[in-house]
Amino acid sequence: MSLLAHYFVTDIECDGPDPALNSMLSFATVVVREDGEMCGEFEAVLRPRPDRAPDPGTMKWWAGQPEAWKAATLDPVDPAEAMTRFADWVETYPGIRSFAARPVAFDGIWIDRYLRDFGGSYLLDIPYWGRNIFTAGALDIGAYMCGVLGQTRMQTLDTVLPADWMGHRPHTHRAIDDARGYASLLATLLGKAESARKAEARL
Repeated sequence: MSLLAHYFVTDIECDGPDPALNSMLSFATVVVREDGEMCGEFEAVLRPRPDRAPDPGTMKWWAGQPEAWKAATLDPVDPAEAMTRFADWVETYPGIRSFAARPVAFDGIWIDRYLRDFGGSYLLDIPYWGRNIFTAGALDIGAYMCGVLGQTRMQTLDTVLPADWMGHRPHTHRAIDDARGYASLLATLLGKAESARKAEARL
């Protein structure tokens, strides 16, 4: 019997939209196994990069989110320490390992940049480039949701989803809260996909 795949559902918080100009403040990852079981968490708060500067518009938004800002900036560590620990932790999970986010185009680009700069790795599953902590392509949870639900129109981040799909976890902009919510969403979708597969097999 083959090992079940693991999905590393990740949410990041930053002080601007561009990894080339701004800093990632914090991130959190919740591991969802292929059968929907949640089996691990990782959380880190990072020191801002000295070669980057906060985006004024983003900082204006953060001013209205004091609790989330506190969570994203409390007791930061060196990015190299955090990303090295993260990469080592990811590799403790056997078999297929896939990064996942909603949307992967945002959270994924930040994690890839920081892995490249500080963790000696990257997001893509191309082993001949060097250290390859993820062994399968990244998953966009929103796109996967469209596939599972048989929809052709992409969901947006403003789409209101059933609270139970999100594990009744509000979106607080604290990285671990939001990662847990999206992990619950992925687990729900994996369950729906498996139920559909079994129903089709009975036909």
